[in-house]
Formats: sequence, C-alpha cells, structure tokens
Amino acid sequence: MKTGPINPFLADSVHAIAHARCDQQDSSAEPGPSGPTRTLPDDERQHTWLGPGHFGGCISGEYADGRRVIWSNGRRSIVKLDHDTLEVLARLPVGDETELTEQEMRDAVAGLDDLSGQEAIGHAVGLALGFMTGLDGVYSLLDCDHTLFLGRKDGVVAYNETDANDPDSPIVERNRWERPGHIDGSFVGINMTFDGRLVMNTDHGWVVCLERDFSTYDAIRLPGADAAAEHCARMEAERGHSGYGWVRTSICTDDGNGIYVSSLDHTHKVVWTGDRLSLDPADGAWSAEYRNGSGTGSGTTPCLMGFDDEDRFVVIGDGDDIVNITLLWRDDIPDDWQQLPNAPSRRIAGIGPAHMGDPTLTEVRTEQSITVAGYGAMTVNNQPATVPDAFPERGVRLLAFFLGHHPEYTPLGLHKYEWNSASRALEQAWINRTISSPNAVPFVSLGSDLVYTCGTRDGKWTLEAIDWTTGEPDFHVVLGDSSHNTLGAALSLDQHGHIVHGTIFGKLRIR
Repeated sequence: MKTGPINPFLADSVHAIAHARCDQQDSSAEPGPSGPTRTLPDDERQHTWLGPGHFGGCISGEYADGRRVIWSNGRRSIVKLDHDTLEVLARLPVGDETELTEQEMRDAVAGLDDLSGQEAIGHAVGLALGFMTGLDGVYSLLDCDHTLFLGRKDGVVAYNETDANDPDSPIVERNRWERPGHIDGSFVGINMTFDGRLVMNTDHGWVVCLERDFSTYDAIRLPGADAAAEHCARMEAERGHSGYGWVRTSICTDDGNGIYVSSLDHTHKVVWTGDRLSLDPADGAWSAEYRNGSGTGSGTTPCLMGFDDEDRFVVIGDGDDIVNITLLWRDDIPDDWQQLPNAPSRRIAGIGPAHMGDPTLTEVRTEQSITVAGYGAMTVNNQPATVPDAFPERGVRLLAFFLGHHPEYTPLGLHKYEWNSASRALEQAWINRTISSPNAVPFVSLGSDLVYTCGTRDGKWTLEAIDWTTGEPDFHVVLGDSSHNTLGAALSLDQHGHIVHGTIFGKLRIR
C-alpha cells in the first residue's frame, strides 16, 4: 500500500501538518504500539497541562544537536515542547485572555466526571462557551525553516524562534499577512503546495496561495461563492457559532499542485499553475456536486486516496444525515465510467453509507476527517446514543465531545469501506458496532495494520486499537479521567512510534 509523497518544504518529520501530510490521510507506513490490554501505568504516561484549544501539534525537523520539538497552537498560547519529554520549552501568549492555572483546568475536568444529568450538561455548556466559541488558528503547519504558520480569522501569522539553531529559544511572531478587503470571510484551513507556497481557504469560498515570506499572493473565488455570505450569516444565527460556514473544513494538496476544498454541496479541485490559481478544466480543475441532504455540507477535510499508478481519488464525508464516505475521481474521469445511481455527479466513484450496521438510523454525522490508508476509508459515529428531550439541535455534538464517556451519550460504531480496483467499486469492508470513538480523529499504522482512536469504557477514556483489515478489536488501554478526552483532536505517531494526541487542556503521550 502506498502513502502520499512528502512535501520537501514542510518540516522533515512524521507530523509536520494537521492530519500528518499534505494528503490529509491520518495514516502512516510506520509501525505503531501493540498490546496488551491494560490500565495505563504512570511510567508509560506523559501528560502536560497547556490550556484550552491545543488540539494539534507539529513535530519539527532535527536541530543541529539532534533534538526535535513539538509546536502546539492553542486558544491562548503558542507553545513549544521537547519532543521526547513534553517539557514546555517556550510559550508565547496570544490574544488578551489570561492563561488558566493547572488547578482551574483540573476543576473543569472534575466537573465532567463527577457531575451527572443536567448538572453535567450545564458544566459542559459552560466549558464550550468559555473555551470553544470563536476559535481560530485550529489548523497549522510547520515548515522546513522551523516556522509555524496559522490561518487566523483575518490573516495568516508566522511564528518562529529567536534562534533557529536553538530549540530552547523563545517564540516570536515573525510577521502577519492581513487579508485584503476584497477577500471576504474568515480563514479556515491551511496547507502547502509542493513548490513551497501556503494555501488557505475562507468560509466564504476564497482560496489564497501565498509566498511563505508573505511577499506575493494570488486568490480565486470558488464557483457558487456568491451565496456564501448569506449562508454563513444564517447558520451562525441558527446555531450560535460560525462552525457551519459555506466552507467548513481545511484543504488537501497533491504533488501536482492540485488543491482540494469542499464548499456547501460541491468539492472543488483548484490548480496552482506555478504563477496563478486556476479553475480552468484545461489546467485540470473541476467542481463536482456531492450529496447534501442535511443542508449543512461536508464536515470532513478532503483527503487523497491512491498515488502514482493506482486509482486516484479525493475522499470526503458528504452532507447527508447518514454520512456517506464519498470517493471522487481525482484526475480525468475514465471514458467508460457510468454515473452511479443516486450520485449527483459523474465524478463520484463511490458512495458508502456509514450507517454503523443499523440502516434504520436517521442520523449518523461525523466531524472527523475520513481516515484513509491504502484503498481503505473509515469513519466514526459522533451522534450521541441519546439526546435529552427538548435539547437544542445545535448543541447535540457537545454531548459526544464533552460527555461522550457518560454511557447515556456514548456513540458506538466505526464503518470502513474499501475500493476494489478490479471491479471498480467501493465495497463495505467491515463494521465495528462495539467500539466508541466519540470525538477523536483516528490514525492508521499500516506497519502494524491497526487503527487507533480514543474511546470510552465504563466511564473512563481509553486508547482503542482495531485491526485495520478485519475491524476486530485488538487491544485497549484505559487512560482515565476527562483530562484524557481528545475533544476533537487527532491521534498521531511521534518519531519513536508512540501515540501522541491533544487533550481537553493539554498533550498526552502513551509510551
């Protein structure tokens, strides 16, 4: 099985960008950890309290002394951690909010575990309003020069060190690029072309390609974006936050400088020609409609499947109430390809309903990117097992994200499809109905043939390992209280093959 190419302008590490590589697959050819099932002992646990919103982390290339660091971007600070110990080496406050004390973070976690019923929900709502609304700069990347780039709401910010040769040196804001007035909307995601330029998108449908020194840029508006501002305003009024924009998720890129982004009901391929962005089919660009029965669009960052001489696709979870793992032909559509039944576009190569083994369900939604490795594509269930009467629809996801370890809310199920290149069909590979993955972004180790995610058992948060080929549980590790809750963060492998992931208020490594 092939994995995507490495972008030479990113940091030389296994995880220099959100979702690991520019293809956004959340997978690696490297081996990951194995069993046995156990409760995690203290000597295998490294946890560092950082503050809210530290979902991602970018691993640097080696410094002159052979060390590496992990850059972590949170709501209130940019932090640099020693790669091997998770010791905080430097911290740069951002914004005007004061940092939380460790005791405040511990108290917040305790309320999620000790309270129940309406008290637990009220506590979770308070945390969501205090720490999750108004987030920006969620997606990040670290380049080969130890510079961290974040797309803030109104611009792009570059952070580096006072001494690029010293991993202990302080963090400084190098400079920022403010969004020109004719480009509207807030920046959402960030990626990089294979000639070393930053690529960003806005929730109003703009794509921007920017030199890393911020000297020049080009921008283009996606087809249909004239309706974006109205849609964003309506969604924010209905849901109380800006997470349901006309464009909701980040970007993936390929080594031919194809840029893939999903809008409300279309996925688009924009092409960077080397001097301009293009929507021209003559340059290889296209736009294709996907299913969107919910009306809120895809909640998954597009990712790539297939490389070199393999069948090549872009993969999304669509906007139906029962999300479909959807494959779209990445390049030219085969001449003899017949449009699939119920597919709104001939470009769609496969539609796999992720009903988690229960076709009677009325809703299975996911906010995690589709996990792809080889020709396999898997999604998880973020729909709470139950929802209290009269609970507002816009807050349902909060139950899985903050209280997914409470049995009454625990969602169950992972669903994998696989492309059969001989029959040219997307086929169901397996369904796991017993494992929970309430909010984590799973990660596949092809070297171990395992997919890892964070789940829950008996009111405790866990690391779950599932056979990627068969879907059978392999082992699990009981992590403990809600300080281990991923809260939407992705799992990844570090340079030594250990699992690292963001938590509700910090970072955890399982050694």
